[in-house]
Amino acid sequence: MSRLATSFVLGYHGCDAATADAVVNYRERLGASSNDYDWLGPGTYFWESDPFRAEEWALEKQQAGRYSKAAVIGAVIDLGNCLDLMSAENLKLLSEMYKEFRKTLRKTGISNLPRNFSPKGKRKNDKLFRKLDCAVISYLHENEVFDSVRGLFIEGRPAFPGSGIMQKTHIQIAVVNPDCIKGVFHWPYPAQA
Repeated sequence: MSRLATSFVLGYHGCDAATADAVVNYRERLGASSNDYDWLGPGTYFWESDPFRAEEWALEKQQAGRYSKAAVIGAVIDLGNCLDLMSAENLKLLSEMYKEFRKTLRKTGISNLPRNFSPKGKRKNDKLFRKLDCAVISYLHENEVFDSVRGLFIEGRPAFPGSGIMQKTHIQIAVVNPDCIKGVFHWPYPAQA
């Protein structure tokens, strides 16, 4: 079955202002993340249609001293052959890959799978470190080529008392093939510290 996305999407990436300027002026490309806990495996990460979440993330990095000045880059993204984790077909594929991944590890004598977990002081339900998810998606990439991975994440506290809607729910995209980033631009509202 075809996994080709039918449209372009706008994605927003939080970063340092110097990086934003270099990328928008085509002096460098956005780097791909390759942490073993990345939610969607390796790739360049974007919040789909949500510059404010990208800004929030960049400001957190600035406050932690990792960025000198927070900024947000917008991008036009062609998802291409997308592992869309909001699709039943792709969720079935991911589940099958998990079983193969687990079997492969056991054959090599590894019985403990990586696990997803929350850092101390954070909500347990959010599981900000996604080592198992990352390992399974990375394993899947070894068996099938995808240009991007897209997922919906329920995160944060309830939007209001009794709500099943969470404040930080978002769609995240990991672009694996950098050629799928068709254009970049400065988000016109500078990050507010």
